[in-house]
Parts: sequence; structure tokens; C-alpha cells
Amino acid sequence: MFIKRIFTWWNGATFGALYDIGRRGAPVGQDEQGNRYFEEKRASSDGRRRRWVIYAGLAEPSQVPPDWHGWLHHSFAEPPTTAPLPRKAWERPHVPNLTGTPGAYRPKGSLARTGDRAKATGDYEAWTPE
Repeated sequence: MFIKRIFTWWNGATFGALYDIGRRGAPVGQDEQGNRYFEEKRASSDGRRRRWVIYAGLAEPSQVPPDWHGWLHHSFAEPPTTAPLPRKAWERPHVPNLTGTPGAYRPKGSLARTGDRAKATGDYEAWTPE
């Protein structure tokens, strides 16, 4: 586990990244998935502050909710902890991309789905070359 933390970024932030963010950044907040967000203490020459996320677990960018994504990319000046986005009644909670996981969508007839596919009905006519 210790060696993974030193050399692999996809298992979470490396020690070098944690040190650098801890030295240069200030904590801003945390989302529902446990991801932590930071902003640079001092602005760069263009006046903007760099922003970071430290993922809780596997580094999967689709885990970042839309409001935090907008803040990370400077679409919103204030973080969701200060100025949360208004939620509509029809909005669903954020779900990360599940492709490649057991929770991925597998439609009927997919080879990855268990069970038998329904038999073809009489409305299908196979193509034959002339």
C-alpha cells in the first residue's frame, strides 16, 4: 500500500501531490462522495488561483458532481460550500460513470447481460445477396 501511494496516482494522490497541495493550497470543501477540494493560496500572474481535487479512492473524474466541476474549471467564482447551485425538482442525484463496472448498463441482447435473449419474431427478414 505504501509503495502504491508513492508511485501511482490512480489509487489516490501521491505523497508528492499531497505535500505540494498542502503547502500551496487551502482546503475549500468536500462533496458527498468524500472528494476534497483545494484552491491555491496566492493567485498566479494572470490573477487566477489554481484549483485541485483529491479523490476519495480511485481517481475517476466522473465522480466530481456538476457544481464542483464548474468551480474547478472557473465557471463559478464561489465554491458550492459558499454558493450552492439551485436544485430543480426534476434533477436526479449525481451518479459517476459506471462503464466497465458491475453497475454498468447492459441492454437486452447484450453479451455481457446474463440470461437468454428473446427469440426473433417474424418481422425480421434476413438479408441474402443476390
